[in-house]
Amino acid sequence: MAITYPKKYHVIVVGAGHAGCEAALAAARMGCKTLVLTGNLDTIGLMSCNPSIGGVGKGHLVKEIDALGGEMGKAADATAIQFRRLNTRKGPAVQATRIQADRQAYKTYMRKALESEKNIDLKQRMVEGFLVEGGRAVGVKTSLGEHFLADAVVVTPGTFPNGLIHIGLTQISAGRAGEAPAYGISESFQKLGFRIGRLKTGTPPRLDGRTIKWDILEVQPGDPEPKPFSFSNDKIEREQLPCYITYTNERTHQIIRSNLHKSPLYSGIIKGIGPRYCPSIEDKVVKFPDKERHQVFLEPEGWGTYEIYPNGISTSLPLDVQYEFIRTIRGLEEAEIMRPGYAVEYDFSDPTQLKPTLETKLIENLFFAGQINGTTGYEEAASQGLIAGINAALRVKGESPFILDRSEAYIGILIDDLVTKGVDEPYRMFTSRAEYRLILREDNADLRLREKGYKLGLVREEDFLRFLQKKKKIQEEFERLEHTKVFPDLRTNDILIQLGSSPLKKPYTLKELLRRPEITYRELALIDPVSATLVNTDISIQVEMEVKYEGYIQRQIEQIEKFKKLENIKIPEGFSYENIPGLSKEIIQKLSRIRPVSLGQASRISGMTPAALSVLMVYLRRNENTSEERHSSYSSSSS
Repeated sequence: MAITYPKKYHVIVVGAGHAGCEAALAAARMGCKTLVLTGNLDTIGLMSCNPSIGGVGKGHLVKEIDALGGEMGKAADATAIQFRRLNTRKGPAVQATRIQADRQAYKTYMRKALESEKNIDLKQRMVEGFLVEGGRAVGVKTSLGEHFLADAVVVTPGTFPNGLIHIGLTQISAGRAGEAPAYGISESFQKLGFRIGRLKTGTPPRLDGRTIKWDILEVQPGDPEPKPFSFSNDKIEREQLPCYITYTNERTHQIIRSNLHKSPLYSGIIKGIGPRYCPSIEDKVVKFPDKERHQVFLEPEGWGTYEIYPNGISTSLPLDVQYEFIRTIRGLEEAEIMRPGYAVEYDFSDPTQLKPTLETKLIENLFFAGQINGTTGYEEAASQGLIAGINAALRVKGESPFILDRSEAYIGILIDDLVTKGVDEPYRMFTSRAEYRLILREDNADLRLREKGYKLGLVREEDFLRFLQKKKKIQEEFERLEHTKVFPDLRTNDILIQLGSSPLKKPYTLKELLRRPEITYRELALIDPVSATLVNTDISIQVEMEVKYEGYIQRQIEQIEKFKKLENIKIPEGFSYENIPGLSKEIIQKLSRIRPVSLGQASRISGMTPAALSVLMVYLRRNENTSEERHSSYSSSSS
């Protein structure tokens, strides 16, 4: 007999990984009584794979999470053991932040963040199914026969649904090494009518740092002046740990090739599709036979441990083969394995079954976030968790949903890609997925999203006031550059000539000087005393970027205006495509399955043709005009 827990919640969050943590914190901070149910309280916020946050594309997501009031950026800053800026020699659109975190400290931080939130209750339970009444989620049921009731449910189960670990030909039922899988929740998805697929991810063996020959390896130190992830932090003043680099070689590859028959990946045992952009070492050796070596990053797991994460050699080969090939790698000739590498298969739900709010189309008030939607990576999961938590809270409050579009944020691109195109492999964020990436930079995430986070109630008052001050200073500096003139005197021209820049023949504004490719704030400081006080500050970085790329940015703004026109043509919920002349059966099927919310989203459906889009646009406008005429007629008759 089921036991109904007496306390009813506004929101229940199932799972406490990166998606679950952000979902719970968002809902609670928006005033919702929130219950977090997880199979193990000791693994809240656990970094299951590599001990790092950020990277190209992924770092953009973390900055956006922070700008909206999420926790990942703060956690990264508080627990980082190394900071690195990536692509600093490339354009601003692809520059990104990546940190190595202390794995234990990170999960400790996240658990404390949840426990410190007055609106959050934590319970260690395994959820086996959902309580649904009249097509609406009203709670969950656990393996102990309990029923927990809530107005909305956010599901973030990670790799646990029907999780199966592979080490060679050995199979272990687990969602993560040492942790039981979730069987009931997968069965519940299927009973509710969700389309379920199978994906795979993997992890490398963890090594004992005391058995590595560090002195012969290439060292990779952190940045001397680390830049924080969180906009709430000014600087990082903490000692950093180095990472190290080594490489596989032909002998390594030969051992792997000769043991492929023992790999579940190549013997046909694993059915799930793995991440193309984070392949196993077996995949690298097979798919890139001409490559003589593959890079391996040796990343420390934290300050208080010798455990090392060898990034780049994810594998599901048998343990004895793992030992054999690892010991062919320079510096690892005597390495001991602390934890074996493995692959894990798990169930996921087709994300085209979701609305852009991450609410499911099949069941009201039920939201999915994280790997259940076919993504891979902590940052992608956290982004979805944040949006699902926000929209669950808004649904409970009866307020309008929160949706970011592709022109506003990488988070908007991530979710739009998922719900519009679906996935046929684990989805990973890249800057190349962004049409407007010059506008969606890491450095301006707060300028794009901070106000939205504040209006939602997620950004603290002091952080918002800090943001307003920064915004004001940026505007003032723009105006100063536009109105301050530099004259062609001897001193100024001497400085410009020494910098390899053309001397002045007439007065120039500081803005015009800064637009020159060879002039940055550092050079401007030699001419202008005020600029000298701004070198390497958030203000100068932002202003310099906008000045130097002004023409390109303006072009993207014009493109966004065209994009918005299609996004603003809404498609009514429940709209029928069946009787629209000129649409093929295939297009009608796709539109009926995806159920786009706007003409813009419809345009991004795979296989949608320009002709079909034109037909749909004409029909929607005709339909809109007819509705307006009916409304006008009704208003006249009423009066």
